[in-house]
Amino acid sequence: MTTHASGRAYEKSTKGLVAVGTTAFAGVMLATVAIFQILQGIAALAEDTVFVSGAEYTYEFDVTAWGWIHLVVGIIALLTGIGILGGQRWAMLAGIAIATLAAITNFAFMPYYPFWTIVVLAFNVFVIWALCNQIMAADRAAGR
Repeated sequence: MTTHASGRAYEKSTKGLVAVGTTAFAGVMLATVAIFQILQGIAALAEDTVFVSGAEYTYEFDVTAWGWIHLVVGIIALLTGIGILGGQRWAMLAGIAIATLAAITNFAFMPYYPFWTIVVLAFNVFVIWALCNQIMAADRAAGR
């Protein structure tokens, strides 16, 4: 217990602030990754020559197909990120799923633009970590 200047006692706790900060981090990061995905998709759709394909690859698609994949995943991720910032629990669970899907699509896209996909992949890992951390904290607080 800590005493306020007015003489009233209060309990000092930062758990709520950490939970809000983790949720905001996850929402902003997912929205950021979504914008990266959307831009990557638009670039692939607008100009097929932006991305250079190297050696044969197992998950080889046409660059236009990858553009549509990135665009759709990015739009869904952006909407989910907005839901997370709104504090929706469904959005947190969906955020884990969409960040996992985005990580998988970026891994498969790696031969076309390796450095960029590794950066986006790392951001997706941070989103998954933050959302899992937030869900676990909320469950502990609820006594589950």
